[in-house]
Amino acid sequence: MNQPISIKSIASVSPLGTSLDTIWENYLKEDHFLEKMSLGHKSVWASKLREVDRNLISDLKTSERKYHDLDDTVLYAIQAARMAIERAGWKYETQVGINIGSSRGATAVFEKYHEEFMLRQPMSTLASPTTTLGNISSWVAHDLKTTGPDISHSITCSTALHALLNGIAWLRSGMAQKFLVGGSEAPLTPFTLAQMQALKIYAKNDDTYPCKALDLEKSTNSMVLGEGASMACLELGISKDTLAVIEGMGYATEPLEHNVSISTEATCFQESMKMAIGNLDTEEIDAIVMHAPGTVKGDTSEYKAIQIIFQDKIPLLTTNKWKIGHTFGASGMFSIELAILMMQHQQFIPVPYLKKMPHTTKINRVLVNAVGFGGNAVSILLKRP
Repeated sequence: MNQPISIKSIASVSPLGTSLDTIWENYLKEDHFLEKMSLGHKSVWASKLREVDRNLISDLKTSERKYHDLDDTVLYAIQAARMAIERAGWKYETQVGINIGSSRGATAVFEKYHEEFMLRQPMSTLASPTTTLGNISSWVAHDLKTTGPDISHSITCSTALHALLNGIAWLRSGMAQKFLVGGSEAPLTPFTLAQMQALKIYAKNDDTYPCKALDLEKSTNSMVLGEGASMACLELGISKDTLAVIEGMGYATEPLEHNVSISTEATCFQESMKMAIGNLDTEEIDAIVMHAPGTVKGDTSEYKAIQIIFQDKIPLLTTNKWKIGHTFGASGMFSIELAILMMQHQQFIPVPYLKKMPHTTKINRVLVNAVGFGGNAVSILLKRP
């Protein structure tokens, strides 16, 4: 029951690409991957898949008739899951559990069917089965031909890390030996973008870096949405192919003070980080990949929580939302991917518009944070194998 749990492989579909080498090369650049897209009579910042990867998804959609009516959220998940399973060497094994979540689910398809309904057009028989949240993991299981449990859930922006928690629980219970976990999001639709603008948290500036995630001196919100999917393969034990060992995990939900934000000092993050760190000396943690959504309160409250936990010995801090936007339910696993790549290459990826942090000679432990609307926080401590 106390056997260590490792990440055997990780794979993603995002604006950074699909191969880990390409993704790392893009992280090394100080360029962001945000662009303007039309929204009615105006344009907004967003982070979209590259054309080559969008063609990959289009090919998947047309490969079989049954995939034609699926939302991009499901298709992104299928593509990322195929790559993760293949990299892990699980391709022909069927006893694999699956837990893939999403904050929004089948956004584009749902909006399409709702528009048809409002126009009093005949309702498609596929309107219900292709818009339920459960169809993400179910379709991935169908595509991979797995026979283990397949679970979908939504815990807003901490969804992917909650999926990781679920995978750990299944493995430690002895009810599974292998688990595929992650998140998928395709939120770049008119209604979803309009929702974020209505919250007054969306980026409006045309600066060099439109999303100022982790900039604690900004005076306006700067969140930008991105799309993609990221999956990790979890196994019991450690092997020569292990990418990272899950050394600690923490979770907490704080009393709701506001519909869209957490408390001033992010009590939920304080609790989740303390649980993940356990008895380990905080000085042993080399870096933190923060949730840092680019909002004024979201960024500052998480930073204050880190200050409380780490006092005057704060690790290196980074985030990837300035580069690829906020991918909602998938964002936590993209942060896990960044943490793994930094440990593999022994190189910290800073936020370019922030003051340079002291150089470190090692990155052996990285803490990853994620939180959803209302304070559903998760912290995962990864160790280099």
